Amino acid sequence: MVTRVETEPLRVEFSFPNGTQWTGKLDTCSNPALAEGLARGLVELVHPLGDVKHKRTAVGLLVSLRRMVEELAESGFHGGVGDLRKSHMLTYWLGSTAWRVQRTRRLLQGCGMNVDADLRIYLAGNTVKAIPRTKPLEPYDEDQWLRIESFLRERLQQAARDQREVMDLAGLGPDPSDQGLNRQNLAWLLAERGPIGLDVVAEVLGVPYGRFQPSRGGVGPMFLQVRSMMFPSVELAMAARLLFGVYCGVVPDGIRDLGLEDFTWTGDRTAIMEYMKGRRALESVNLPARAIRLFERWCELSTHLRTFAPDAVADDLWIFHDPHRAGAAPGQRAVLSFAVQQGSGGKSRRALGRQMGLVDEAGKSVPLHTARIRTTYTNMLARSGWSGRTRIDPNHSRAVEGGHYVSTTTPAQTESVETVIEDAQADILRRRRPALVLTDEEAALAAATYPDEIARLGLDGDELAALLGSEMDVFTAACANQMSGLHGPKGKPCPARPWVCVLCPLAVFMPRHAPNLLRLKAYFARQSRQMTVDQFLAVFGPYADRLSHDILPRFEARVLEAAAGQVGDDDSELPLRPEEVTQ
Repeated sequence: MVTRVETEPLRVEFSFPNGTQWTGKLDTCSNPALAEGLARGLVELVHPLGDVKHKRTAVGLLVSLRRMVEELAESGFHGGVGDLRKSHMLTYWLGSTAWRVQRTRRLLQGCGMNVDADLRIYLAGNTVKAIPRTKPLEPYDEDQWLRIESFLRERLQQAARDQREVMDLAGLGPDPSDQGLNRQNLAWLLAERGPIGLDVVAEVLGVPYGRFQPSRGGVGPMFLQVRSMMFPSVELAMAARLLFGVYCGVVPDGIRDLGLEDFTWTGDRTAIMEYMKGRRALESVNLPARAIRLFERWCELSTHLRTFAPDAVADDLWIFHDPHRAGAAPGQRAVLSFAVQQGSGGKSRRALGRQMGLVDEAGKSVPLHTARIRTTYTNMLARSGWSGRTRIDPNHSRAVEGGHYVSTTTPAQTESVETVIEDAQADILRRRRPALVLTDEEAALAAATYPDEIARLGLDGDELAALLGSEMDVFTAACANQMSGLHGPKGKPCPARPWVCVLCPLAVFMPRHAPNLLRLKAYFARQSRQMTVDQFLAVFGPYADRLSHDILPRFEARVLEAAAGQVGDDDSELPLRPEEVTQ
C-alpha cells in the first residue's frame, strides 16, 4: 500500500516504512481545490518519493496544510495551487510562524510544476523566516545521573517483588470467604479475567457495587492496589523505558517504538536490537549486558498483561495498563503501548522526575528528559575513556602522542617498534597490490604471461602446475603457500577466514572459483542487512570492496552468469563458524 489522495471524501491515506498507516481528513476544508492540490504535493514528500517517514512529521504537514487553506480563504483566496502567486504567499508567510513557513514551503515544493513559475523561483531561494536554532541539551551531572539510574532500578526491582507476591496469591486459587472480598480472591480473579474494573468485579462476585466504596469501608482501594501490582502501569513502563535508555543510549524514538520482534538472540547472554532512527532509518546495536537483563525483566513483568492485550499492541515492548482509557470490552482496550499512543507518557515522565527530586547546584528542580538521557550516556562514555577517536588524548597531536606513547628507552625496544612498523608498511603494500585474476587461457601460459607475478609467488614448475590446477585450492582462491605464516604461525596451515583470501597477496583467482566468490558476495550482502554501516565497514568493508570492484569485474560475463546459477544465497554454502552465521 502506498500513500495516496482519495477525493470522496477528500483525504490522504498515509503508509509509512515501519508498516503503520494513518488517514488525514481534508473534507472540511473551505477550499477543496487548493486542499487537494496541496495534498498531492504532500504525497510527493512521503517515502519512498520523499523523506517523510513517520506519522508525526506527516501530521505536522497536514495541520499546516489545513491552516494555510483556511487562512488564505479568509483573506479572499479561493483558487487552486496554480493560482497562487508570490504576493499571496509572502503575505501569508509574514504573518505565520517559522515552522509553518517551512512546512508550507515544502508542500508547495512537492507540487512541482503545478506552482506558478515566479513562486517556484522563490521557493528555491531563502525562506522568509528561519527556524530558530535550539540550544543543545546539556548532560546530567554525575550525581543526577546516579540518582536517575538508582531510582529507576529500585522502582523496577520493587515492581518485580510486588508482582511475584500477588501472582503467588493468585496461584492459591479462589477464596470465597467474605463473599470473595479479600486480597487472595481478588488476585485470583485478576489473574483469570485480566485488568478488569470494579464494576465487573462486583458483577462477577454478585455483591453490590457500594461494597467497594472507601467511604463505606469497602475494598476498592485494596483491589486497585492488587491490580496495579499485577499489571504494569504507564508510569512503570516509562520507568523501564528510561532505564533502558540509561543502559544502552539509543535515541528516545527508537526505544519508544520497539517491538519484541526487534530483538535477536545471538547467544545465551548476547542480543542484537534493531530500531528505527528518524534521520538514518533502520539501525542495529549489540546490547550491553545490563540492557539485556532489563529486557528480560520487563518481559517477565509484562508477560501476563500480554495475554489480555489486543493484537494491535500485544507484540509491542512497552505495553501498560491504563484504567482511565478502558473501552467497551472490559480490560481489553485498557492495554496500550507507547508505540501506538505517541502522546502518552509525558505526564508519567514528569511524575517520575518529581519523585526523583532532581535538582541542580542552585537547588532548582531539574526535569527528566528522554533525549537528555542519551546525551548523558554519550558524555559518560567520553569521560570513561572512550572519545570516538583513534588518538588516546584528543588534545594531543599525532606527533605528541607518538612521542609520549610510542617512545622507546632501550635498543631492544627500538628494534621491536621498528619491526612492527616495517611489518605494517609491508602489509599495506601487499594490500595495495592488484588481485591476480587469470582466465583459463592465461593460466595455461602463466609463466610467460605473468613472469613477475610468478617470481613474486616463488613457485617452481611443479608448484605452479599444482597452483593452476586444483591441488592448492582453498574456498575462494588458489593459495600459493598455505604454510607461509602470513595470517598465522609459520609452518602451520593458514587459519584465515574465507574472505581474508580476497586481500591476500598469495591468492590466485580463476574461473573455477567464481561460484564461491559469488557466494561470498551474497554473504556480505546478508551481513550488511543485519549490521550497522560502521560495523560492516569495520569488519567486511575492505574485502567487499576488493571483491566487487577488483576481482569479479575481471571475470568474463559468461563465467559469472554460469556461476550465478549455482549460488543459493544460504549460509550452508560457506564454511562458517557459529558466530558468523547470518539470521
